Amino acid sequence: MRQRPEKIILSLAVITTAAIPLLSQTPQTQKPSFEVASIKPSDPGNTRFAIVGQPGGRLIVTGASLKGLIAFAYAVRDFQISDGPNWITTDRWDIEARAEEGTVPPPTGPPDPNRPNPLAIRLQLLLEDRFQLMVHRETREMPVFELTIAKGGPKVKLSDDQTPFKPPEPGKPAPPPPRPGDPMPRGGMSIMLGGGELQATAVPLANFAGALSQILGRTVIDKTELKGLYDFKLKWAPDVGQKVGPPGPVPPGAELPPVDPSGPSLVTALQDELGLKLESTKGPVEVLVIDSVQKPSEN
Repeated sequence: MRQRPEKIILSLAVITTAAIPLLSQTPQTQKPSFEVASIKPSDPGNTRFAIVGQPGGRLIVTGASLKGLIAFAYAVRDFQISDGPNWITTDRWDIEARAEEGTVPPPTGPPDPNRPNPLAIRLQLLLEDRFQLMVHRETREMPVFELTIAKGGPKVKLSDDQTPFKPPEPGKPAPPPPRPGDPMPRGGMSIMLGGGELQATAVPLANFAGALSQILGRTVIDKTELKGLYDFKLKWAPDVGQKVGPPGPVPPGAELPPVDPSGPSLVTALQDELGLKLESTKGPVEVLVIDSVQKPSEN
């Protein structure tokens, strides 16, 4: 039986873009910390990848590479991370961490896709402590894309429900990620491993631009000036060799979908299906450079 290609479910906190300068690295002594945290290597047979914040200041990580953890912790895409040994991409880790009760306030509005959230800032300190991670930032002139409205106007669909996404109340468990074929929950986004399909419900354009950044391996800056929350459904034929998903090799058991040579390119699909276009230009991009890092000791 042919295995259905796995999808990677990405939360709003994960989908980010570097359209504005990033926060300067906070000195370690000023960063809040988790009260308890466990880090261990992932099961080699694991095919899942998830970084999930839960009510009450909990962070659950499954099958993430250190490079993926750094991307989440510092609100950058993996292509903005420079240097470091090969194992930061190949080795995968599971983390369970919990902040002190009452120290992580519930969100009061939609997340800022350009800044680490409170759990991500705590993860920075955890990576610095357990992986001995030291980084610095550089600004480099690099190719970028600007996402603009195509001739003929936008075709993106405003979500029927424009109320801000509300996370579960404290004490209530977070909903499980949807299975393939299930409706996408509000505020959720999925990208098929290997590319070719992207779905989202009730997300702003900035988050969609962040997803395109991950797919294209280049910063995408939202220049549409479209406000509100949108539902997206985009299908295209990924380039041969293109791999979309967490940094590192494809997890065992996660089959890449075949490339359909008759399908539209991503650029064509964006214009035909959503009325949007990408314009290539150059601009300043902040890069996170790894100065030193070590594998963590046993818990």
